[in-house]
Amino acid sequence: MDLAFFVVEFGFTPDEYYKLTEKEKMFIKKAHENKFIHDTTWTRNAVMNAEANANRKKSKKFIDLFPKKAHRADKQYNESAVNTILEMEKKKGKSWVDRIFKANRIKSPKKGGN
Repeated sequence: MDLAFFVVEFGFTPDEYYKLTEKEKMFIKKAHENKFIHDTTWTRNAVMNAEANANRKKSKKFIDLFPKKAHRADKQYNESAVNTILEMEKKKGKSWVDRIFKANRIKSPKKGGN
C-alpha cells in the first residue's frame, strides 16, 4: 500500500521506494499531508469568498480573496531619513519644500492657514 502511494503521488520507482528509510517515508508523508491541508484550506477560502461575493447585497463592497496588507515601516530607516533632512535644513534651509510645491504646481501653504 505504501509503495502504491509513493508511485502514484510522487512517481517513485520500486527501487527508489526501497532505498528510503522509514523515517524518510514518514517525513515525506507528513509533508504531503501538510501540503494537502494547505491546498484544501485555500480552496475552501476561495469558495467561501466566491459564495459571499455572489450573495452580497448590491450596496455592499466586493470582498477581496487576497486583501492587501500594509508593509511594516522600518523605524531605523525612517529615523535616519528624518535626521538627514533635519541636517540638510540646518545647512541649506527649507527652500527644497518650496521647489517641490512649485514643481507640482501647488501653491505652498502659509502659516495661519492662508
